[in-house]
Amino acid sequence: MFNTLNQNAERWALLVFYVMLVLTMAVEVVRREVFAFSSIWGEEIVRYSFIYLAWIGAASAVRERAHIRIDVILHYLGNRSKALIYIFGDLIMFLVALIALYWSFETVAVSWKFGSVSHGLRISMVWFLMAVPIGFSLMILRLIQSFIHDIRALRTGEPVFEGNKMFD
Repeated sequence: MFNTLNQNAERWALLVFYVMLVLTMAVEVVRREVFAFSSIWGEEIVRYSFIYLAWIGAASAVRERAHIRIDVILHYLGNRSKALIYIFGDLIMFLVALIALYWSFETVAVSWKFGSVSHGLRISMVWFLMAVPIGFSLMILRLIQSFIHDIRALRTGEPVFEGNKMFD
């Protein structure tokens, strides 16, 4: 079960938030165009679903090494050099993610302290602001997994996982 969760956690979460976004948006369009009435809560659900989609999608991209990068030079390097470059890049991303995680928790703490709520749903903003720390936490987890795989590839000399190519 852990292996299945490890492989598909982001996909399932992305699916849930994407379906919620699309269905809510469709309902709101029909309500606005057919019934000349719209709700505040629909707009908020779409907005916060999109925010969760972005942060969980970023973590998924880290797992799949799907972020935009210039890899022309990597085609001319050996397996060990590629592994070192990927480890270096992941290390920088790891440090940035740690700093961002720290500062994103401060925003959540301030919202928690003052009890801010959303305008339409009247739900604590903590639930929505947690998208950023959740996203960075998932990124850190996936970067740690990436370090393990890259160090193993470096030790054995096997090819490092480079992610799927958009154009081949």
